[in-house]
Amino acid sequence: MYIDTQNLERKTTLSQAKRALLDRYLQGKAVAVSDSAFVKRPEGFAQLSPAQLRLWYLHKINPNSSGYNYSTALRLTGNLDLSVLQKCINEIVSRHEILRTAIAEVNGQPKLVLAPELCLSIQRRDLTHLPESQREAESQRISRDDGNTAFNLTTGPLLRVSLLCLGQQEHEEVFILVFSAHHIAFDGWSAGVLLREFATLYQAFIKGQDSPLPELAVQYADFSYWQHNRLQGQRLVQQLGYWKKQLQGIPELLELPADRSRPSVRSYQGASYFFNISPELTARLHKIGQSNGCTLFTLLLSCFNILLHRYSGEKDICVGIPFAGRTKPELENLIGFFINTLVIRTKLENNPSFIELIKTTQEQVLDAQSNQDVPFDKLVEELKPQRNPGYNPIFQVMFVL
Repeated sequence: MYIDTQNLERKTTLSQAKRALLDRYLQGKAVAVSDSAFVKRPEGFAQLSPAQLRLWYLHKINPNSSGYNYSTALRLTGNLDLSVLQKCINEIVSRHEILRTAIAEVNGQPKLVLAPELCLSIQRRDLTHLPESQREAESQRISRDDGNTAFNLTTGPLLRVSLLCLGQQEHEEVFILVFSAHHIAFDGWSAGVLLREFATLYQAFIKGQDSPLPELAVQYADFSYWQHNRLQGQRLVQQLGYWKKQLQGIPELLELPADRSRPSVRSYQGASYFFNISPELTARLHKIGQSNGCTLFTLLLSCFNILLHRYSGEKDICVGIPFAGRTKPELENLIGFFINTLVIRTKLENNPSFIELIKTTQEQVLDAQSNQDVPFDKLVEELKPQRNPGYNPIFQVMFVL
């Protein structure tokens, strides 16, 4: 069987964030790092992480929403051993406690409930009864529907796996393996971990070998315990001080022109628009960034802020950017919800030049990363912005590269 692993192998080049951190180190500038020792949770610890807690309360408001589902898929070709496939999935579930976790409410407070074992059944859908020309479209429809089906967080499981059989294509059997998970247990980085582990396990198990994956040093609940301990003391005071100063007096809402009024309650029924940036333009963007000592991320974020300014007319703009939140090496190969959202505030009152803007933005991004230990939810709790169910507090636009 051939597994399309085009996007599974980890790049050996530095990410934009790590490159920026390295640049700051080389320039002798301070960068906050997670220097506290990683201590495993004590027996009986069952607290959700701050980020999980926010999703739990959002789930309580609308338990039938699929707005925080995450889906990814693999295309498999060739002979597929279903028993080995099932063994791979359950090995991954066994390795990562968060995939065997549900959330119970005890005295009004959510608690993590870990199942010692969980056998996850794969839902198989055979599409070979359809005309060949319709199978791809139907597989995409089923994948979307699966991704849009709400999870029951109180019963679990927080992961679903479906196998779609498309039949023969160019003399080979074709399958689509769909993974859907709730964001409270999963993030974008987790998808890479899951797919890499699946590819490694399948290649080993099909040969009758044992799992070559090393035992995980920690689990997600250990991270939750560690994070709760870090959110106190002088470190928290210093980082909260940075954010309170940085976001003092921000506008309540970024008003963008639209063809209809904003709903009173968010529906999460957005749409997607896809377009391509040519290799030639991409190369020019890299060149501009290099000549000005900034990352591609900073350059594009600066362009995006100019666009928001032109659309809205606003000169004080807040944009959310995601950070992986995996500030300890023990967390890099762990499935779970680690991502944190940081806020970049751009002020255009003095009509800065573009070069000035990208340099200011670069500093803003690095400073934000230096103060990334404060979860976004804690920031909202401290700043106490006016809350409205129709839009996100502090920022309403995100930028992701």
